[in-house]
Amino acid sequence: MLLTVYILLGFSGMEIISYCVHRWLFHGVLWKIHESHHTPNHGLFEANDIFSLVFAAISVGLIIAGADTMFTSPAFGIGAGIALYGVLYFIIHDLFTHKRFIPFKSDNWFMKLVRRAHQRHHQDAGKKGHEPYGLFLFPYDRYPEKKRNRQD
Repeated sequence: MLLTVYILLGFSGMEIISYCVHRWLFHGVLWKIHESHHTPNHGLFEANDIFSLVFAAISVGLIIAGADTMFTSPAFGIGAGIALYGVLYFIIHDLFTHKRFIPFKSDNWFMKLVRRAHQRHHQDAGKKGHEPYGLFLFPYDRYPEKKRNRQD
């Protein structure tokens, strides 16, 4: 039970940290790196991928640090929560929304909602940016599903 709490803390904390880092650092002093994500035709990899590697390293480090006492360790649980966030981010953001690597299709209403919100963030390639900066926390009612005859 305690492990579950730590995993949820790691996951939810990652969304809050991601929002803040994305909003004020990626669209601020780290824009030259993050800009590669807002530029079309950037190839298989983009400079922005370095940020995912940094978050993955933090997650792995926490998991290793807490491996001896994994069921009671805050480090292990938080690291696992960050890893879970990273996996869902990769699936929803990279594969589904941006169709990177292996394009992923889904009719899941939530994934489509997240994609619509993220497309709003990418409506232009400028540094100024647009809400939402987070992946999961945003006002869902602002991104209703459009009724149309073609596939989404």
